[in-house]
Amino acid sequence: MTEQEAPTVLVRAQGGLGRITLNRPRAINALNVDMLRAVGEALEQFRDDPSVDIVLLDGEGDRGFCAGGDVRSLREMILAGHADDTGEFFRVEYNVNDMIAEYPKPIVAFGDGVTMGGGIGLAGHASVRVVTERSRLAMPETRIGLTPDVGGSWLLAHAPGRIGEYLALTGAVMDASDAIYAGLADHLVPSKSLPALLDALETRADPSTPNELVLLFDETAGPSALEAAQPWIDEVFSADTVSEIVQRLEARPEPEASHAVATMAELSPTSMAVTLAAVRAARELPDLRAALAQEYGLVLWFANTQPDLVEGIRAQLVDKDRSPTWQPASNDEVGAGVAASALAYMPHVPLWS
Repeated sequence: MTEQEAPTVLVRAQGGLGRITLNRPRAINALNVDMLRAVGEALEQFRDDPSVDIVLLDGEGDRGFCAGGDVRSLREMILAGHADDTGEFFRVEYNVNDMIAEYPKPIVAFGDGVTMGGGIGLAGHASVRVVTERSRLAMPETRIGLTPDVGGSWLLAHAPGRIGEYLALTGAVMDASDAIYAGLADHLVPSKSLPALLDALETRADPSTPNELVLLFDETAGPSALEAAQPWIDEVFSADTVSEIVQRLEARPEPEASHAVATMAELSPTSMAVTLAAVRAARELPDLRAALAQEYGLVLWFANTQPDLVEGIRAQLVDKDRSPTWQPASNDEVGAGVAASALAYMPHVPLWS
């Protein structure tokens, strides 16, 4: 059976473990709406199955758990004049994110390899979040003219200090140590030990909790570069605006600060302005559901009103020239009320019915 013919989500149960495997390895398991529906249906099935007491989320292939959402279809809908139809994708996705967070049974997620965007929406809200030495986690939405969603703004808002603003604006990639420090993962398990951990979850002979089983394979994470950089990150990313953040970065002696300046020069100014406000607003929200509702309004604001989303997807994923033409082109040109307008946007169809 070819990959095109195989199910894009594999669902099976054994030994009290319900397993949901994303199965598009050539696309690093990028999520489309049918995959998200399948994950939601599997979660509903296992929730009501008395023989299943733990659920595992993992991805097929060695490259990664999930590279994010397959956003090229969103671009096509917007170009066809159906921007509002993109809301269906986000409604399905965010309901799955919320289901994982509120699930009555423990969910273990293997965030092995690339785990970004929509992948963090699945793994980041699980009960037990496992990363490996191969893990590379990020919320890179500002690179495509969007803002961190799938509950990413909620997770980043609760990272230590101003780490959340830094990760959200720059889309910086975290290794396992960074992800654990930032609060997006719980345990480091060597990739070679994942099969043994899977076997332990399936064949456990005692009522051990998933956390206790994972601890049998857990290794102490090394020093986190994010933790070491937090003093200057906090000083820089506490600034009120993106322009002020860039100015503070330019004054820093750290090579990482210079790299952040260069990175931010490539990103959508509108996305960064909205993202800065969104993470700070999420910090004041009561729960994940409220953050998802805020994100839903933001992504539909981008889809319905902003050319940067279509342009960013084109540059990164369609033509792959990595040379987007942002509108506006600089941070100083972004209107003072843009972020407030984005946060106030009301979609025609609500997220929670």
